[in-house]
This record gives sequence, C-alpha cells and structure tokens, in this order.
Amino acid sequence: MSLSRLIFPALLASTLVTPAMSAGTESFSPAQRSEIETIVKSYLIAHPEVIEEVITELSNRQADDDAKKHEATLTDKADAIFKSPKDAVLGNKDGDVTMVEFFDYNCGYCKRAMRDMLTLLETDPKLKVVLKEFPVLGSGSIEAAQVAVAVHMQDPTGKKYLEFHQNLLGARGASDKARAIAAAKDAGLDLVKLQKDMTSPEVMAVLKENIKLAESLGMNGTPSYVVGKHIIGGAVGLEELKEKISQSRCGKDSC
Repeated sequence: MSLSRLIFPALLASTLVTPAMSAGTESFSPAQRSEIETIVKSYLIAHPEVIEEVITELSNRQADDDAKKHEATLTDKADAIFKSPKDAVLGNKDGDVTMVEFFDYNCGYCKRAMRDMLTLLETDPKLKVVLKEFPVLGSGSIEAAQVAVAVHMQDPTGKKYLEFHQNLLGARGASDKARAIAAAKDAGLDLVKLQKDMTSPEVMAVLKENIKLAESLGMNGTPSYVVGKHIIGGAVGLEELKEKISQSRCGKDSC
C-alpha cells in the first residue's frame, strides 16, 4: 500500500474525531483544519474506492460483533431456545442434536422447508426437532400461531400437533384463525378448550418470547434455524441442514 493510502485515511479520521474533542484540546487551528478538509476531500474524490474499503471494514466489524452477540445469546438463553416446555418437540426427545426451527404459517419457504424437516425426522433417529412459532407476516400469521400454541398446550406429546402442523402449513392459501381452527378440528383437538386457550396470556407470552429470542439471534425472516451452535437463515435445503447436524454431532466444521 502506498504512503498516501495510509496518510489520507488517517487525516480523514483526525478530521472526523476532532469536533468531538472538548474545548482547549483541539490539535489544529481553524486554518489547518480547513486545509486538511480540503486535502481529504480532494483525495476522496480522486480515490473513491477508499470509502468503499472503509464501509466494507465497518460492515465486517459489525458482522463480527453481531456474531459474538448471537453466540452469547445461544449460551445465555440455551434453555429457552432448546428446552422450553412451551414448544412442540418432535423426533427423539433425548436426541444428541437439536434443530430448532422458527417459522410462520404464511411463509411459502416454510411450506417447502417442512418436507426437509419431515425427511430428517424419518431418517435421523437421534435428532430432536423444536418448532417455534415466529409470526412475522401479518395478523393472519399471529392468529394461526395463537391456535398452534394452544394446540401444543392441549397435546404435549406432539402427535396431534404434528398432524395439525402438516395440515395447516401444507395447505394452499393464507393461514388465519379460521383455517387454523379447521386444521385443529381435523387433528381431533378439543375446540372449546382451544378457543379458550388461544387468547390466554400464556399463549401470548410464548409468542412474545419467541419473537424476542429470534431478534436476539439476528433472525429477520422465516424459516430460520438453530442447529447446535449454528444459526441459519432461510430455507437452505435438506443437504445444508444435514451438514450442520453432522457438524454439531461431531463437534467440528468438517466431519
């Protein structure tokens, strides 16, 4: 890197931070500051790629900071993420790897991702799957999620929940309260109890906790997953999920 490429970013930094200094500690006179600002401006106009480099570096540092925060959340909130009794649990309850899926019943990608989840349950007897309602796509999604949490309250074994889940998530069209209750009816749930439970403070507390957890993990869409120490955004497909499960199982990036 040339000397000028080192000097001018330093001058730029000095120019930016100087106004924050308290009175009596400024390093430059007004005339000197004006001259520095002119030099920096001219340099940046001649070398705009420097701005891109700075932005890239800032972005990388922010990504590193975010990754550390998310890793801390995985440790601090491990029980809420992996072991909450409020969530539906499928597969091996004592599995050696847990895959947590945050989903929305109106998410088209979640509908396709459900096939991946079912395949994993069928082919991996050591896998534990935790499903977390994460309604981010409007009022219909919230209504469907309320019904889903109420279904789980009525069916802690997860058997009827899974049937309900497949009925609703696998159906065409938008999901809302009416469609969710119809799916619950088909799965054999007690509709009187369901109607009562779905508007209870307990149900709303579950949804609020899920949303808060998702945000603290940096999730901004569905589906999103946690597999061991891996946070995965998007419907990445069966093979990618298998790879992360394998890595979590063996404790290394390559197994």
